[in-house]
Parts: sequence; structure tokens; C-alpha cells
Amino acid sequence: MIGYLISAMEGEDEYMDVMVQEEKRDNSEQKPYANPAPLGLMGFGMTTVLLNLHNIGIYPLDSVVLALGIFYGGFAQILAGVMEFKRGNTFATTAFTSYGLFWLSFVYIVLSPPHDRIALATYLLFWGIFTLWMFFSTLRISVALQVVFITLAMLFFILATANYAQSEIVLKIGGYEGVFCGLSAIYLAMAEVANEVYGREIFPVGRKD
Repeated sequence: MIGYLISAMEGEDEYMDVMVQEEKRDNSEQKPYANPAPLGLMGFGMTTVLLNLHNIGIYPLDSVVLALGIFYGGFAQILAGVMEFKRGNTFATTAFTSYGLFWLSFVYIVLSPPHDRIALATYLLFWGIFTLWMFFSTLRISVALQVVFITLAMLFFILATANYAQSEIVLKIGGYEGVFCGLSAIYLAMAEVANEVYGREIFPVGRKD
């Protein structure tokens, strides 16, 4: 009887070992999460270009820009940030969720006039400071991302100055600089997609790793 129990327990242990090994193999064979960075970068880049074409003076700030700011600049970036959280990427989680919420808050400010000019300038200044600090982390990631963040920091500082000084000329300068910033983000997004699809670097981004 004792020998039977020992044999049964050994058999159960072997069964459990097999189940554990099967579970490990299934987990290792699971497809990794997709890279959400291109989604976030495109949401940021396209919205930034459209807004700054307005700052240049090409068209008024109407529902076309604001709608893109809510859905692509706002919600899409927040979604990308949540996905990056699942991947354990602290930098991307912080960046995408922060700038997604920036776009939602900015649209709310535009749709809720009047707002104080100095308060808006200070709002933009603090976003510039935040972006500058984030830029230092990009020095360990890629040259393309460095370009996006340093031009974005410059854009916030220029727009803050334009509001403090009430200068249309400075605002237009910021518009041209912002278009470049947005296009650099779009380039990085499309490079990330193409490089992953082809399995090699088709479009250079200057990765530090």
C-alpha cells in the first residue's frame, strides 16, 4: 500500500513537471506585443504639423485641427502610452501619455475662451521644461528621437515667448519650427514601421543600442 502511494505521488510529480514545461513553452512561443511607438509618433507628428501650419497663417484654427488633436494627438498617444506600459517602457509611457493629455488639455483651452495670455505662456513654458528634461533621456535611445525632442522643446519655448511678448512674428517662426518638429516625428514613425517590416534598417534613425 505504501509503495503504491509513493508510486502515485511520483507519477503526479512527473505530470506536474510536464505541465510546467508545457506552460513555459507556450509562454515563450507567444508573439510579443506590437511596437506602439509609430502610432504615438504619428499622432503627435501629424497633429503638430497641422497646428503649426495654422501658426504660420495658412488657415484658421478650426474643427479640423481640433478634431485631430482630440483623437489622433490625444487618444491615440494615450493608447500608445498604455501599450508601452505593458511593454515595460517607462520613457515611452511617460512621453506618449503626457503629450496625449497635453493635446486634450490644449483643445479644451482653445474651446473654452477667454484664457489669460500670461497663463497660457506659462503653461507652454512648463511643457518646454518637461520636454527638455525628457530630451536628455533620448541621448541613450536614437538620434532621430533626439531631433524630435529638442525641436519640440524649442517649439514650446518659442510659443511661450510669442504669448508673453504678444508677437505674431515670433509665433510664425514657431510655426515653421513646429512643422519641422512634426515632420521629424512622422519620419521616425514611418522608419520604425519600415525597419520592423523589412527586418533591417531601411531608414536610418541612429540608434544608440
